[in-house]
Amino acid sequence: MLSRVAENLYWMARYIERAEDTARLLSVNSHLMLDLPRHLPLGWAPLIEMTGTLEAFNASHSSFDERSVVHFLCADGQNGSSILSALASARENLRTTRDVVPREIWEEVNQLYLSVADHAENGVSLRRRDAFLKNVIRGCQTLTGLIEGTLSHGSARTFIELGRQLERADMTTRIVDVRSASLLPQNPEELLPFENLQWMSVLKSLTAYQMYRQQVRLRVRGPDVLRFLLQDPNLPRSIACSLEILSHELQLLPRQDRVAATVSLVRADVVDADIQALAHSPSKLHAFVDELQIGFAAIHDTLSTTYFVNADNVPRVAQRQSQGHAGDHDND
Repeated sequence: MLSRVAENLYWMARYIERAEDTARLLSVNSHLMLDLPRHLPLGWAPLIEMTGTLEAFNASHSSFDERSVVHFLCADGQNGSSILSALASARENLRTTRDVVPREIWEEVNQLYLSVADHAENGVSLRRRDAFLKNVIRGCQTLTGLIEGTLSHGSARTFIELGRQLERADMTTRIVDVRSASLLPQNPEELLPFENLQWMSVLKSLTAYQMYRQQVRLRVRGPDVLRFLLQDPNLPRSIACSLEILSHELQLLPRQDRVAATVSLVRADVVDADIQALAHSPSKLHAFVDELQIGFAAIHDTLSTTYFVNADNVPRVAQRQSQGHAGDHDND
């Protein structure tokens, strides 16, 4: 497979996953805000932090009000991580390589983008928001199902899975880091009555609440949630599961030794993490997540230098920025 084709498929998958995860975050936060007292310091700013777009948001907005944040994350074409921009980038990356995937996949990506663009043009109002976000999530899940059910097992499918799992792990760490900062004991008297509800929102952001109740069988508590989202090998959106799938998929590629070794190092950090210590120290948890983020960037960089190079042998993907996703890429 040509390096350009492999890279475009990898980024198509990352952008589809990004659009779905952003829609999930907005949906869960909308419902959480209805359940919490107005004086609790959660609001909409954490969503900007989770998506790593604080600098871009501050450049064009003066406050983190609901309308500004929702528009910025849903329909702002200047925000490369908005749902609209992510789907536009996914569509463009697939457009030039659509001959290597079944036609139905291209048609679904195109249709989902056009639907979101139409909603964005008319404005994502409060009344239409829930339906809009559900449409994005279901469209992305439909794409995942089409890939699973129609694309032959081969290099194209492998690079799609690598992109999906790395983006998924990246977003899980962002949710754990930023949302947990308001859940760990900093002002226990104020947050304690709502702690259970907030940890539930973390699980629901990752569609993990029901699986948590089935497998953990305990009330929702911080240490148990962290352990579940970081280390559970069976939860599709846990970091441990994503890294396990990455390792498996890499075995199907040539010249995968360096990338596989990088993944193994990050997996070891996750497996060996002291969950109790992290759950009782916001600073330790933040530092741990920072290390994981650096590890994910290293995985991406090693993938890029191994498989995604142009004719001059120069990596085509930009370095990760402190406020952005790892190596954001636009099809040339």
